[in-house]
Amino acid sequence: MEGGWRGARAALVILAALAASGSSYQIIDGPKNLTVLAGSEARFNCTVSQGWRLIMWALNGTVVLSLTPSEPIITNERFTSASYQVDGNFVSEMVIHDVQLNDSGRIRCSLQNSDLDATAFLQVQVMGDLHIPGDSLRVVEDEPCNVTCRASGWTPLPDISWEVGVPVSHSSYFSTPEPGDLQSAVSILTLTPQGNGTLTCVATMRSVRADKTVSANLTVVPPPLGSIDKPGTSLPTWAIVLLAVSLSLLLILIIVLIIIFCCCCVSGKEKKESSYQSEIRKSVQAKTNKETSEPNLKSGSENRGYSSDEPRTAGSHFPPESWLVGISEGNIPAVGLVGAASRPPRSGEVQVPEPWSSGHHPQDPDPHWPRSESRPQLSVHAAGPWKVRNVTLV
Repeated sequence: MEGGWRGARAALVILAALAASGSSYQIIDGPKNLTVLAGSEARFNCTVSQGWRLIMWALNGTVVLSLTPSEPIITNERFTSASYQVDGNFVSEMVIHDVQLNDSGRIRCSLQNSDLDATAFLQVQVMGDLHIPGDSLRVVEDEPCNVTCRASGWTPLPDISWEVGVPVSHSSYFSTPEPGDLQSAVSILTLTPQGNGTLTCVATMRSVRADKTVSANLTVVPPPLGSIDKPGTSLPTWAIVLLAVSLSLLLILIIVLIIIFCCCCVSGKEKKESSYQSEIRKSVQAKTNKETSEPNLKSGSENRGYSSDEPRTAGSHFPPESWLVGISEGNIPAVGLVGAASRPPRSGEVQVPEPWSSGHHPQDPDPHWPRSESRPQLSVHAAGPWKVRNVTLV
């Protein structure tokens, strides 16, 4: 028991002596900020002046390594020490093996019983997995297709790019974080292949200049027979836009033409109806004029100045051939030639005697000529003794 106390007292005396003797020394150059990948090594240097007695390294406030002029004091196997001289000064190097993500934080180098210290920050990045679904891809020639590359478990998220080792007519890609997963991202490559080859997805950590790749073989097969949806036969975007605009203008033109045609039809119909009404008016007017002039035509008068050169037979009041004037139904007079000896005159018919002797004055009326105030009087001039004229009064 007494021996234990004596050992403790000796240790305290030694530490006090070291602290007292080292209090006059200083840190010339401290550690630098560092970014490393998880699983690699991290090295930090601290330069102190000669005569130092104790150097301590701490990570996030916890001492992980101590160093005396004779030997290092190691408390964790992942933290080791190396030392060397530079320009007469002592350089202490702390090495962190198999760096983990939780090693990120503040690194401090200090001298025992001294307010002087130097700090740096350690940033640890994690390179996760990179995967293309399907090691071998089969696509149709000249058919657009998509290839997906997924990066998971990365801190921070990497930059994803593509190396296209395939003859293509078009290729493009874009990357986006996975929704709800801050350590995962996906990149989609769109291409139109024209031959076989290899596609490589590359994830790069720019801060540590490290990258990771994954490849997939692309096999192109010919399109099926009778396929009509080949990209070679499809129109480019500008042609599709131009076609759409042209169809729109054509539709507007057709609508305008239809409107103009309808207007012309309506105008023509109105004009036709107006012409028809005009014709009806003309017909009615003509009918009215006809009815007005018809009584004048029906009321004839006897021409008493008529003179004939044909001889007149004695004892006969009528010539061998007499002019017969018949009044048909509807008061339309008709004149026809009939024989005097063949049939007697009928009622409703008027026989016109032909004067046969030159001695008979044309103004003297025939005593046997029937006169009627209600019948129309008609004068007929014959050019010859046997000529017949038919006269119809309308």
